[in-house]
Amino acid sequence: MEYLDMVDEAGIPTGETVSREEAHAKGILHRTAHVWIVRKVNGRMEILLQKRSEEKESFPGMFDTSSAGHIPAGEEPLPSALRELSEELGIRAREDQLHYAGTFRIQYEKVFHGSLFRDNEVTTVFVYQEPVTAEELTLQASEVSEVRWFDLQAVWREIQQGQRQRFCVPTEGLKVLRDYLEK
Repeated sequence: MEYLDMVDEAGIPTGETVSREEAHAKGILHRTAHVWIVRKVNGRMEILLQKRSEEKESFPGMFDTSSAGHIPAGEEPLPSALRELSEELGIRAREDQLHYAGTFRIQYEKVFHGSLFRDNEVTTVFVYQEPVTAEELTLQASEVSEVRWFDLQAVWREIQQGQRQRFCVPTEGLKVLRDYLEK
Protein backbone atom coordinates (compact mmCIF):
# COMPACT_ATOMS: atom_id res chain seq x y z
CA MET A 1 0.00 0.00 0.00
CA GLU A 2 1.28 3.45 -0.93
CA TYR A 3 1.34 6.13 1.81
CA LEU A 4 1.40 9.88 1.23
CA ASP A 5 2.18 12.85 3.44
CA MET A 6 -0.86 14.89 4.36
CA VAL A 7 0.02 18.54 3.66
CA ASP A 8 -1.22 22.04 4.39
CA GLU A 9 -2.32 24.51 1.71
CA ALA A 10 1.32 25.45 1.05
CA GLY A 11 2.24 21.80 0.42
CA ILE A 12 4.15 21.43 3.71
CA PRO A 13 3.80 17.98 5.32
CA THR A 14 1.76 18.03 8.55
CA GLY A 15 3.51 15.00 10.04
CA GLU A 16 0.54 12.72 9.33
CA THR A 17 0.32 10.16 6.53
CA VAL A 18 -2.59 8.67 4.63
CA SER A 19 -2.96 5.81 2.19
CA ARG A 20 -3.35 6.83 -1.44
CA GLU A 21 -6.74 5.10 -1.52
CA GLU A 22 -8.00 7.03 1.51
CA ALA A 23 -6.62 10.32 0.17
CA HIS A 24 -8.70 9.89 -3.00
CA ALA A 25 -11.76 8.48 -1.24
CA LYS A 26 -11.93 11.44 1.18
CA GLY A 27 -10.24 14.21 -0.83
CA ILE A 28 -7.35 14.63 1.63
CA LEU A 29 -4.71 17.16 0.55
CA HIS A 30 -1.44 15.52 -0.57
CA ARG A 31 1.48 16.18 -2.96
CA THR A 32 2.33 15.21 -6.53
CA ALA A 33 5.20 16.01 -8.90
CA HIS A 34 4.76 16.73 -12.62
CA VAL A 35 7.46 16.84 -15.30
CA TRP A 36 6.90 18.54 -18.65
CA ILE A 37 9.23 17.40 -21.43
CA VAL A 38 9.62 20.17 -24.00
CA ARG A 39 11.52 20.89 -27.19
CA LYS A 40 11.67 23.64 -29.78
CA VAL A 41 10.97 22.67 -33.41
CA ASN A 42 10.97 25.28 -36.20
CA GLY A 43 10.62 28.06 -33.63
CA ARG A 44 7.59 26.46 -31.90
CA MET A 45 7.49 24.80 -28.50
CA GLU A 46 6.30 21.21 -28.38
CA ILE A 47 5.37 19.12 -25.35
CA LEU A 48 5.60 15.37 -25.01
CA LEU A 49 2.34 14.01 -23.62
CA GLN A 50 1.67 10.53 -22.33
CA LYS A 51 -1.53 8.69 -23.13
CA ARG A 52 -2.78 7.21 -19.88
CA SER A 53 -3.35 3.46 -19.75
CA GLU A 54 -6.97 2.32 -20.00
CA GLU A 55 -6.43 0.76 -16.55
CA LYS A 56 -5.72 4.11 -14.81
CA GLU A 57 -8.15 5.02 -12.02
CA SER A 58 -8.63 8.54 -13.43
CA PHE A 59 -8.80 9.82 -17.03
CA PRO A 60 -8.00 6.47 -18.72
CA GLY A 61 -6.98 6.73 -22.37
CA MET A 62 -6.44 10.51 -22.33
CA PHE A 63 -3.27 12.50 -23.03
CA ASP A 64 -1.72 14.00 -19.90
CA THR A 65 1.42 15.66 -18.52
CA SER A 66 4.69 14.09 -19.76
CA SER A 67 5.29 12.34 -16.44
CA ALA A 68 3.54 12.68 -13.09
CA GLY A 69 3.02 10.87 -9.85
CA HIS A 70 2.26 10.97 -6.17
CA ILE A 71 5.08 11.88 -3.79
CA PRO A 72 5.45 9.04 -1.28
CA ALA A 73 5.47 9.85 2.44
CA GLY A 74 8.88 11.13 3.53
CA GLU A 75 10.06 11.94 0.00
CA GLU A 76 10.58 15.35 -1.59
CA PRO A 77 9.30 16.51 -5.02
CA LEU A 78 12.57 16.37 -7.00
CA PRO A 79 13.54 12.75 -6.20
CA SER A 80 9.93 11.74 -6.80
CA ALA A 81 9.88 13.46 -10.21
CA LEU A 82 13.15 11.76 -11.20
CA ARG A 83 11.78 8.36 -10.17
CA GLU A 84 8.51 8.86 -12.10
CA LEU A 85 10.44 9.86 -15.27
CA SER A 86 12.47 6.69 -14.99
CA GLU A 87 9.55 4.37 -14.18
CA GLU A 88 7.02 5.74 -16.68
CA LEU A 89 9.25 6.67 -19.62
CA GLY A 90 12.67 5.09 -19.00
CA ILE A 91 14.39 8.50 -18.82
CA ARG A 92 17.28 8.49 -16.35
CA ALA A 93 17.61 12.20 -15.70
CA ARG A 94 19.96 13.92 -13.26
CA GLU A 95 18.76 16.42 -10.67
CA ASP A 96 20.37 19.31 -12.58
CA GLN A 97 18.35 18.43 -15.70
CA LEU A 98 14.99 19.07 -14.01
CA HIS A 99 14.18 22.75 -13.63
CA TYR A 100 11.68 23.93 -11.03
CA ALA A 101 8.82 25.86 -12.69
CA GLY A 102 6.36 26.39 -9.84
CA THR A 103 3.42 24.84 -8.02
CA PHE A 104 -0.33 24.71 -8.49
CA ARG A 105 -3.43 23.12 -6.93
CA ILE A 106 -5.58 20.36 -8.34
CA GLN A 107 -8.98 19.84 -6.76
CA TYR A 108 -11.98 17.99 -8.24
CA GLU A 109 -14.48 15.19 -7.76
CA LYS A 110 -15.40 12.95 -10.68
CA VAL A 111 -16.72 9.44 -11.30
CA PHE A 112 -14.37 6.98 -13.04
CA HIS A 113 -15.09 3.28 -13.58
CA GLY A 114 -18.31 3.76 -11.58
CA SER A 115 -16.59 5.10 -8.43
CA LEU A 116 -16.25 8.62 -7.05
CA PHE A 117 -12.65 9.88 -7.22
CA ARG A 118 -11.68 12.94 -5.14
CA ASP A 119 -8.42 14.64 -6.02
CA ASN A 120 -6.90 17.29 -3.78
CA GLU A 121 -3.24 17.96 -4.53
CA VAL A 122 -0.46 20.50 -4.27
CA THR A 123 1.61 19.84 -7.39
CA THR A 124 5.26 20.75 -7.94
CA VAL A 125 6.15 21.29 -11.60
CA PHE A 126 9.50 20.59 -13.26
CA VAL A 127 10.66 21.10 -16.86
CA TYR A 128 12.98 18.73 -18.76
CA GLN A 129 14.53 20.12 -21.96
CA GLU A 130 17.08 17.44 -22.85
CA PRO A 131 16.75 15.71 -26.26
CA VAL A 132 14.11 12.96 -26.22
CA THR A 133 13.15 10.61 -29.04
CA ALA A 134 9.62 9.41 -28.29
CA GLU A 135 10.07 6.15 -30.22
CA GLU A 136 13.06 5.16 -28.05
CA LEU A 137 11.36 5.54 -24.69
CA THR A 138 10.57 2.52 -22.51
CA LEU A 139 6.94 2.97 -21.48
CA GLN A 140 5.51 1.52 -18.27
CA ALA A 141 2.54 -0.36 -19.75
CA SER A 142 0.45 -0.21 -16.57
CA GLU A 143 0.66 3.61 -16.65
CA VAL A 144 1.31 4.74 -20.24
CA SER A 145 -0.01 3.34 -23.52
CA GLU A 146 1.83 5.78 -25.84
CA VAL A 147 3.58 9.14 -26.00
CA ARG A 148 3.29 11.82 -28.66
CA TRP A 149 4.65 15.31 -29.33
CA PHE A 150 2.08 18.14 -29.51
CA ASP A 151 2.37 21.84 -30.30
CA LEU A 152 2.16 23.62 -26.92
CA GLN A 153 -0.01 26.49 -28.16
CA ALA A 154 -2.40 24.14 -29.96
CA VAL A 155 -2.94 22.13 -26.75
CA TRP A 156 -3.40 25.37 -24.79
CA ARG A 157 -6.02 26.63 -27.28
CA GLU A 158 -7.88 23.33 -27.26
CA ILE A 159 -8.19 23.13 -23.47
CA GLN A 160 -9.06 26.85 -23.22
CA GLN A 161 -11.95 26.18 -25.61
CA GLY A 162 -13.20 23.45 -23.28
CA GLN A 163 -12.40 20.67 -25.73
CA ARG A 164 -11.50 17.82 -23.40
CA GLN A 165 -12.08 14.78 -25.60
CA ARG A 166 -8.41 13.80 -25.76
CA PHE A 167 -6.53 15.89 -23.16
CA CYS A 168 -6.75 15.73 -19.37
CA VAL A 169 -3.75 18.05 -19.02
CA PRO A 170 -4.36 20.24 -15.95
CA THR A 171 -4.94 23.81 -17.15
CA GLU A 172 -3.05 25.35 -14.22
CA GLY A 173 -0.11 22.98 -14.77
CA LEU A 174 0.10 24.00 -18.41
CA LYS A 175 -0.07 27.65 -17.33
CA VAL A 176 2.88 27.12 -14.94
CA LEU A 177 4.83 25.60 -17.85
CA ARG A 178 3.95 28.45 -20.24
CA ASP A 179 4.90 31.08 -17.64
CA TYR A 180 8.23 29.31 -17.05
CA LEU A 181 9.03 29.15 -20.78
CA GLU A 182 8.17 32.83 -21.28
CA LYS A 183 10.78 33.97 -18.70
